[in-house]
Amino acid sequence: MKANVLRLSQIAIDLTVLALAFALAFMIRFDWRPPADLLGRLALTAPYVVVGEYLVLMLFGVPRYSWRHVGLREAWRILVATVLANVLLLWTRIALGELQFDYPYLRHGVIPLGVLAANLVLMFLAVAGVRVARRLLGEHLESRRNAEKARSTEAVPTMLVGAGAGGVLMSKEIALNPAIGLRAVGFLDDDPAKRGVIVNGIPVLGTTKDLAALCAHHGAQQVLITMASVPGEAIRRIARLAEEASLPVKIIPGLYQIASGRVEITRIRPVAIEDLLRRAPVALDDDAIAETLRDRTILVTGAGGSIGSEICRQVALYRPARLLLAERAENNLFQVHRELVESHPALDVVPLLADVTDGARMRQIFEEHSPWAVFHAAAHKHVPMMEWNPGEAVKNNVLGTRTVADLADAFGAERFVLVSTDKAVNPSSVMGATKRVAETYVQALDAQSRTRFVTVRFGNVLGSAGSVIPIFKEQILAGGPVTVTHPDMTRYFMTIPEACQLVLQAGSMGEGGEIFILDMGEPVKIVDLARDLIRLSGLRPDLDVEIRYTGVRPGEKLFEELSTDAENANKTRHPKIFVGHHARVPWAEVGRRLEALGDAAATGEAAQVVACLRACVPEFTPPSTALPAPPRADPAADATSPGPSLGDALSRATG
Repeated sequence: MKANVLRLSQIAIDLTVLALAFALAFMIRFDWRPPADLLGRLALTAPYVVVGEYLVLMLFGVPRYSWRHVGLREAWRILVATVLANVLLLWTRIALGELQFDYPYLRHGVIPLGVLAANLVLMFLAVAGVRVARRLLGEHLESRRNAEKARSTEAVPTMLVGAGAGGVLMSKEIALNPAIGLRAVGFLDDDPAKRGVIVNGIPVLGTTKDLAALCAHHGAQQVLITMASVPGEAIRRIARLAEEASLPVKIIPGLYQIASGRVEITRIRPVAIEDLLRRAPVALDDDAIAETLRDRTILVTGAGGSIGSEICRQVALYRPARLLLAERAENNLFQVHRELVESHPALDVVPLLADVTDGARMRQIFEEHSPWAVFHAAAHKHVPMMEWNPGEAVKNNVLGTRTVADLADAFGAERFVLVSTDKAVNPSSVMGATKRVAETYVQALDAQSRTRFVTVRFGNVLGSAGSVIPIFKEQILAGGPVTVTHPDMTRYFMTIPEACQLVLQAGSMGEGGEIFILDMGEPVKIVDLARDLIRLSGLRPDLDVEIRYTGVRPGEKLFEELSTDAENANKTRHPKIFVGHHARVPWAEVGRRLEALGDAAATGEAAQVVACLRACVPEFTPPSTALPAPPRADPAADATSPGPSLGDALSRATG
């Protein structure tokens, strides 16, 4: 009832201001003394003019716009509607002017040209003006309420760094939402053109090099980085300046998180290691990805894992007809399914408890749903664990891939994307060798199939389950030591969203048989990563928390590679994606190798599995020494004797 009253009142206001604008146009044209016959003409034509103008406004959707949030886009629509309405009035005036000689009574509908000119301006000002007035009134009342709230909220004096788009959004939120608990004392920005500019009432005081002095002068008690897409190098520099000034530093969410709607810009948090390694945002060809995914049935295997779940989140943004989540870990499947149902209620999300090595179950899924595209992210990924269990690595990473790929071929899927790893390049571990065999298989199958099989290869992703950063955080929380295998150990890192964006992009580009290699940026020393994490925890490396070197483990490399020289990786049309040209292994030979590998895996004999992997992957160089056996409980030990400490346990699992 209340909504209907509001709607009718807005219609009444629009009709009233349109009538007043038209009448005022007559008054202005005739210096407030229109002749009596023209007053009659005004009275006669006004109803038709007002109704016609309102119909044009409706045609452009103007009445549906919220008055409370009118902006430049709405003002532009009002202007276009106003011009069109007055062009129609001009055309009517010309037509009636020609016809009045044959039908004299039509002269009463002829509107003077000066009236039309004035009406064009007045109509726009009237329609836009009432909406702007409503917005100003609403903001004034809200600011008064916010001022009352602010008096009861302790606001922290804060220096904002970055007066760009993120800074503008943040400054608006600070002004409108006192619950954030911030009082901006000023902006810092390295763009000299912004020096002295005032953004939403907040002045740009200087550049970041003067951070310490300006924060001290203006009483700032913390620093907030308001740049949503700045590279990690800049965040690292600002964090260091804030640390030198003994000020806590926080940051707004990244551009991808804000754009995807996953978090609000007000979700302020401390700077994390992911921010220090952040790179420029990836520019995607959204049209190509949308053409691949929209209104299609998409299957993601390993949907509950770090990579698989993020692929699901990003696929959901492109509105597929159905999203199939295949995952063998029940709890992981439950979590990702619940999240997607809540965030995309209109999407048909199907949770499928399934193991990719279970051929019968996977066939049932393909028979029932006939997926158009498959993103195969299911895999065992931990290098030491696969050294201990090579047979299981083969079953999941190789035979599971074969099962899903064969079904994609048999049921006519259009695309199959294998998520691979840099550890497949000149592999030195069982895990890397199995992924290389999987790459070889889908590449060979592509030559026999109408399905487009492509592989996407990238390095480590930040924050994935069981990766180095969560382990480092646990070690720091326990007081150390933080264990690093070697001072020169380096790895390529990429955020999970960025990696998955590029997986979707590469999947949309593939013609079949390619191995796409993602640009991982510059490699990062693991020890530098450890030191940064310790500092971000408010501690000092080697003083508050020890960094201990444990030695390179069997199967590990000091430096990872993304491609071999033989692959001759070339650029694609996307600057972050390269394509490697690896010689295909004949289909019959691949089949023989996988049969032998499957037989070896079935025996469970590690030496036999490794020997078969070497036969399949000639460049595989397994470690000369085996990993020590995983720790076991000694039933004969004294029940009161202490077991291995958290640090000891983590040191065996950390690189």
